[in-house]
Amino acid sequence: MNQERILKILIGLSLLIVAGVFLFVDPIAQDLKYHNFADEREILKISNFWNVFSNLPYLILGLWALQKIYLKRSLNKINEMNLAYLLLFIGVTLVAFGSGYYHLEPNNETLVWDRLPMTIAFMALFAIILSEFVNLKLGKNLLFPFLLLGLSSVAYWHFTELQGQGDLRFYALIQFLPMLIIPVILMSFPSKFSHIKGYWLLLACYLLAKVFEHFDGEIYELLTVISGHSLKHMVSALGLYFLLSSYEQRRELRK
Repeated sequence: MNQERILKILIGLSLLIVAGVFLFVDPIAQDLKYHNFADEREILKISNFWNVFSNLPYLILGLWALQKIYLKRSLNKINEMNLAYLLLFIGVTLVAFGSGYYHLEPNNETLVWDRLPMTIAFMALFAIILSEFVNLKLGKNLLFPFLLLGLSSVAYWHFTELQGQGDLRFYALIQFLPMLIIPVILMSFPSKFSHIKGYWLLLACYLLAKVFEHFDGEIYELLTVISGHSLKHMVSALGLYFLLSSYEQRRELRK
């Protein structure tokens, strides 16, 4: 199957999924139980200490990446997509502050500041992958629309919560639909660079992080020293480290 046909199929399936979710799935309010984390220990007068502190790897990794972009210029990237790479790691850096703030006092209001920087990182990454594998012009042209969609999904969810009928459908699509599309792109389109394993390792860590998040309480009960949610932060940051390392190691294969 040629690449143009694969791209059309991906677009068609994406539109069908979006239409199906909004036509056949009822609005999904934020479950308030989501804010009840297993490890609520206060250490050094910091509430939910480990869920807050485990965001530190995002800060370290984000600042490290920005230093490599600005000072060392050691990342092998598409120069026309400089802004996207920059936004990816700015988003990662801001996740440390947004998620840390949320975990100090978990509720719907603080959760907004956790989700906003995540959508920046997600959408920038998606645009980068499109530019590296599918078409540079496509990735470049979609960067700002993707960012607008991501930020709007969080704003829409928050607005609907304030109206008493929360709706997470838009945000869920923004978060999970790219995670379904990206593996197909990685398998079906040639990369401009070597070392695409960084993307696969990032996806694997993302999935593992979701498992840790789901079994937050069970993991805390088993390990007693750390919860699944704290491990989620660490494992997802590890995936970003793998990606950053691959950006340094790879070489350009085609123009």
